[in-house]
Amino acid sequence: MNKFLTRNEELAARADVWNDYLATEKFNEDRLGEMYAGLMYFDEHTKSYTLNEKDAIHMRYNITVKGTPGENGYPVYIFLHGGGQWIGNEKQYEHAKTYFADSIENGLYIACRGIRETYNTHFNPESYPLYDRLIQNLILFRNADPNRIYLMGYSAGGDGVYGITPCMPDRFAAVSMSAGHHNHISAVNYMNTPIILQCGDDDTAYDRHLETARYGEKLRELQDKHPHNYIHEVNMHVKKQHAIDDKNHMRVTQVVWQDSAAWLNGGSKAICKNTNSVDFLNKFTRNPLPTNIAWNLETRAELRLTDSYYWLKAPISMTKGCIHATWDKNTNTATITTQDVSGTFNILLNWDMADFDKPINLVVNGKTSQEKATPTIETIEATTKERGDVNFQFSAMLEVTV
Repeated sequence: MNKFLTRNEELAARADVWNDYLATEKFNEDRLGEMYAGLMYFDEHTKSYTLNEKDAIHMRYNITVKGTPGENGYPVYIFLHGGGQWIGNEKQYEHAKTYFADSIENGLYIACRGIRETYNTHFNPESYPLYDRLIQNLILFRNADPNRIYLMGYSAGGDGVYGITPCMPDRFAAVSMSAGHHNHISAVNYMNTPIILQCGDDDTAYDRHLETARYGEKLRELQDKHPHNYIHEVNMHVKKQHAIDDKNHMRVTQVVWQDSAAWLNGGSKAICKNTNSVDFLNKFTRNPLPTNIAWNLETRAELRLTDSYYWLKAPISMTKGCIHATWDKNTNTATITTQDVSGTFNILLNWDMADFDKPINLVVNGKTSQEKATPTIETIEATTKERGDVNFQFSAMLEVTV
């Protein structure tokens, strides 16, 4: 076991491990085949990615390159088509390939095909590991900026945004939901992932109009408790049904209700506003190591091959309760508060976060202890391989049992 005594030693090791990862995975035949074909397979039985496996679930995707990359690579806009439990998904997928393309000046625009003809076409159990794989591949082969990955969806794709984001919010800088239904998934995990919600005020199927505004209210209530988190915007489009303009590339303003909460009670006024979702998303860059984390474990995706969440890690079998965690770099302190959680999970650390020359102060449900964390190359290697994201390289773990 290799120990690091200084921050510089760890940084050098992280760079070496990352370069080794790149050198290996950029010549991975399965990954190369996936990028060439615009097609990925996942075997739910072996929980592995396969190439042209007859019995494995597959997802197609189309990549459009717009403009030039930024300093850290291209921003990525992943768009999920409408349709769902209908035979029209293929037509919707073709439409998705151009839906937001004119609104994006620089970036990788990705249209994803739902994997089954079901209402949850974009958030079937196998969907989640495929999104992880897609993002990893875009980082490896398409110069994607991992801190500017955006998720977008319309109708059934909006359902997908609601379903996917709480399971893996640490992958996204911000997300956009249009004309979908939340299917009653918790909003707790949006703490560090801004979201824009858009719907027609007369989109009455499944009460989409009411449920969009109500979900905005849930986010507002959470924001009141955590003023610097749960960033959101709600646009209820006036006298619109299921067709709204969330992509006007000329930025022609649309008529929306000024206050969605007041609209629910019949008291808002109409205003003109730019409702292009891309413009909302572009305001945000992901912070991969936020100081505050909220993790509702009931939203987990059982087939994902990662069990990490920002700088926490818990067995995929842990699916009950909520964890709230804060990290104070100035005092080397992790404060953990749990509700209805039982079991053991881990805090992931590196020198960017912690001073390993000092004890780590650990406060768990009001009980304080001092712990020693030891950085190792094995932990750097494991976390690098697990996430495929240079921002999620950790060198030490602390165990928490509640």
